[in-house]
Amino acid sequence: MNPADLGLPVDVPSTALFTDHYELTMLQAALADGTAHRRSVFEVFTRRLPEGRRYGVVAGTGRVLDAVENFRFDSAVLEFLRERAVVDMRTLDWLSSYRFSGDIWGYPEGEVYFPGSPVLRVEGSFAECVLLETVVLSILNHDSAIAAAASRMASAAGERPLIEMGARRTHELAAVAAARAAYVGGFTSTSDLAAGFRYGIPTVGTSAHAFTLLHDTERDAFQAQVASLGGGTTLLVDTYDVAEAVRTAVEIAGTSLGAVRIDSGDLLLVAHRVRQQLDELGATGTKIVVTSDLDEYAIASLAAAPVDAYGVGTQLVTGSGHPTSSMVYKLVARAASDDPKAPLVPVAKKSTGGKTSVGGRKWAARRTDADGVAEAEVVGTGPVPQALAGRQLLTQLVKGGEVVAREPLETARDRHRAARAGLPLSATQLSRGEAVIPTEYV
Repeated sequence: MNPADLGLPVDVPSTALFTDHYELTMLQAALADGTAHRRSVFEVFTRRLPEGRRYGVVAGTGRVLDAVENFRFDSAVLEFLRERAVVDMRTLDWLSSYRFSGDIWGYPEGEVYFPGSPVLRVEGSFAECVLLETVVLSILNHDSAIAAAASRMASAAGERPLIEMGARRTHELAAVAAARAAYVGGFTSTSDLAAGFRYGIPTVGTSAHAFTLLHDTERDAFQAQVASLGGGTTLLVDTYDVAEAVRTAVEIAGTSLGAVRIDSGDLLLVAHRVRQQLDELGATGTKIVVTSDLDEYAIASLAAAPVDAYGVGTQLVTGSGHPTSSMVYKLVARAASDDPKAPLVPVAKKSTGGKTSVGGRKWAARRTDADGVAEAEVVGTGPVPQALAGRQLLTQLVKGGEVVAREPLETARDRHRAARAGLPLSATQLSRGEAVIPTEYV
């Protein structure tokens, strides 16, 4: 949910300068030589998944749509470009009325992808499409990396809830985007209030070690927290001695204490000891939440532990070792002239060094076996085979410059859960491996 949906004021700045200098100099040269208005098709894809990953997760689509809508060169932006002599006056004049008027197709948010998957296709004139490259990539590369890490963690956690707690480990604006992407990938809540305000993600939190250290004794801190937040609160029990803290917590809050949080030590061992102690004290319903630099591997190692929820920060917001998805935005087809009826000509980079691409405006479909399990990502430029007609992955997001596919964040979250469930079982393995299904070009 956006703040605007709640009737709240929202300051929406222009996204026009979330771009690279050379996007505008290319535009200037293309306007000068007459190629700027050639009909063009750009596609976003990745040549390979991050090492060891078996699938990717599309995230950030909703933010891309917002960025495209707000890609406007207002007077302040134009003045900045003029003062810096970034482009000439003719180009500034063209930019002053810029509005994307083309079409955008893409994998719906939450869907999984593989090497070569055309996760986004942007169609329009070269001039209006080329300007979107950097902002589109910055959003999709970041959000998809976070969502992929979140998905792996959610898979390792099973039915246990995950709390996103990484705001203090990244840029303040990236933290909001990371919380959103994590929610798409399977997390259930966030500690970041800005993410809750902007996107309606459930927010949670109680206290840190500082609150305990503020008081003369741990007992005083627990009493103050329970008096303020009630017995269903979560008490942090590892500031001093865990066993003593658990005893004090139950004494103060009673056997209906909501939860205790453990943030240090051998989490597997401590969790077992705390569970036994809570049960002996009669607090059989009190849950155990663990934090402390968790990643998907640590979460998996705690699968047999009596843990009820995980809080994840640093490893999540840094993509668990892969902070980008390595997506690129490439021109794959363009018209032979600026005549609107001119046919599209496939184009592709053919250089050596592993940076080649496949030309042509593409469709994509996922072929499944008799049990409905994915067995191949099929990408093509010609007619779609009849057997795959109902399995196409790209949906229209923008038509004639107007967004046509906004959806609640919950929809993307549910879609990802279904998409991951449709992959071969080996997709959830944390051991290193190749993409779980191959990409076939037809």
